[in-house]
Amino acid sequence: MDLAQRLIDLTRRSTTEPGTDPYLGALALAVQADLPVLLWGAPGIGKTATLERLAADLGLRPETVVASVHDPTDFNGLPIPGADPARDGVPMAPPDWALRLSRDPSGGLLFLDELSTATPAVQAALLRVVLERRVGSLPLPSSVRVVAAANPPEHASGGWALTPPLANRFVHLPWRHDPVVVARGLGGCWPHVRPPELWPEELESAVFRARHAVSGFLTARPGYTHRLPTDDAARGGAWPSPRTWEMAMRLLAFGYASDAGEEAVSVALRGTVGDGAALELLAYLDRADLPDPEDVLRDPDSFPVPQRGDQVQAVLDGVAAAVTRVPEQQRWLAAWRVLARVAQVRPVDVVAPVALRLAALRSPEWAAPVELLSMRGLENLPGLLELATPAGGAR
Repeated sequence: MDLAQRLIDLTRRSTTEPGTDPYLGALALAVQADLPVLLWGAPGIGKTATLERLAADLGLRPETVVASVHDPTDFNGLPIPGADPARDGVPMAPPDWALRLSRDPSGGLLFLDELSTATPAVQAALLRVVLERRVGSLPLPSSVRVVAAANPPEHASGGWALTPPLANRFVHLPWRHDPVVVARGLGGCWPHVRPPELWPEELESAVFRARHAVSGFLTARPGYTHRLPTDDAARGGAWPSPRTWEMAMRLLAFGYASDAGEEAVSVALRGTVGDGAALELLAYLDRADLPDPEDVLRDPDSFPVPQRGDQVQAVLDGVAAAVTRVPEQQRWLAAWRVLARVAQVRPVDVVAPVALRLAALRSPEWAAPVELLSMRGLENLPGLLELATPAGGAR
């Protein structure tokens, strides 16, 4: 038996090479963003092995729970009366897998397998687990991530369609196999997609860009704010709602703040708000093409002023927000140069609200910006009169 075990171990050995699969990239991006993911794929195509590799990359402990063989009490908790239920109530005791996840300081990755063959009662019990990370009376640590797997209807005999409330809590990703990858992997070398690397200096501007992108799109296309499909099968997939738009905003922020590829971000967005809404959002972003506020502050004299009014306002708001986050004199003065550049091609009323925001950030020792005098009409606004008269000397 020792020789047999040694041979088995040898068959399991393999190496890895860098890969670029956008679906693996979308999975890693969503897990990093702490969004529940649902992998749709036929049995036996490597979903579990992929998640174990991802958990190792992120330093998370994998915990697999086969949802279809559990009862609702395994997720709602089992009522355990104490000495005085009338005074203390009846706590809902969590199962052992939840305790293991809660006690691991490094966090964990909860893998809910066979979700589409779980009964509607079990699916209802999973709502709080998936979104709130709560099992009975036990809150799971914020470091716990949730990934589920389901078989498509053609591969899930005797299964149930996902209920719309549960489906709307997931990023839905199709999971396929590439024959070339499988052949090379069985030959001893599997692809490895590295999780996206976050850039600390981009976090604030990434959130601003993501918020502005989603809010701007929904302002232009309000019909996409909530669009529940009429088809029962489609309700069990990705569709737009305020909840999934918030998820999309977070995915965009993680995409802007990391080296995640554009295709991976696109796949993740389509799995969050559905193909139609995501493709229109991506087209809107391509048309908007807003510059990074930090780039504008670094070179305020040569950034391209957008043609559309909403884009101009977005740039100005981004610059003001960037200076508010880091209110330094040189950044403040650069922001005034941005306003002056915009005022050359746009009515001065466009820059007035941002000018007032910048004026409120001024420290007493900072010299007044000479650009204010070139923007006729602003110097007489309340809040800018004092600033229009230099009190701190020349720059």
